[in-house]
Amino acid sequence: MIELYYWPAPNGHNVTLYLEEASLDYTIEPVNISAGDQFKPEFLAFCPNNRTPAIIDHDPIDHGGAVTVFESGAILPYLVEKTGLFLFRDTRGRKIVTEWLFWQMGGLGPMAGQNHHFGVYPQEKIPYANNRYVNETNQLYGVIDRRLTPRLFAAGDVYTIADMAAYPWIVRWKRQQQNLDDFVNLRRWFDSIAARTGTQQAYAKGEPFSAQHVVTEEGKKLLFGQTAASVARN
Repeated sequence: MIELYYWPAPNGHNVTLYLEEASLDYTIEPVNISAGDQFKPEFLAFCPNNRTPAIIDHDPIDHGGAVTVFESGAILPYLVEKTGLFLFRDTRGRKIVTEWLFWQMGGLGPMAGQNHHFGVYPQEKIPYANNRYVNETNQLYGVIDRRLTPRLFAAGDVYTIADMAAYPWIVRWKRQQQNLDDFVNLRRWFDSIAARTGTQQAYAKGEPFSAQHVVTEEGKKLLFGQTAASVARN
């Protein structure tokens, strides 16, 4: 059994995508990031970066004690090692999947995340910041659209963790001030993943928590006012 510490943000969804596709037994432990649950000592004990998602695997592949993993970019390869699913076995194929996984972790996720922030949360809009991240997001959409020109998925014709990592960030394309129909190949890829049973099940698991995801002014202070000192006090 896997305990998933989760809130319905893109990086939480990419883990539920894997868990559903691989038919792994798991429970969701909600971590309401607007209420400060991410600073609870019992969560920080195994997730020192105070971010979701994180997992506790009570039945690891070595059958030893429970294994904790934080950061979705680490969780997905861990689950691949556990199941052998959604990653190529050969060196070259694994290399390609890893490239596109890190492309999401180092590019699409951070740029789209800043896009979300400056487009939604500031009381006074900052045109330079907004334009910067809207344009960076658009550039990255172009990168993956070109990659998908002759391919069904990021690493070829097989669905992998690279696609699972990227898809939840593209779900928010309207919020990112993008037009998905400008990217023909990306649109086709997006629609094919949205139609998968595993995707629909993963997002259904998040719906009860999405209804609770209301960012109050106090929640904004928790989410956006963190410093080393403030985290240490929690």
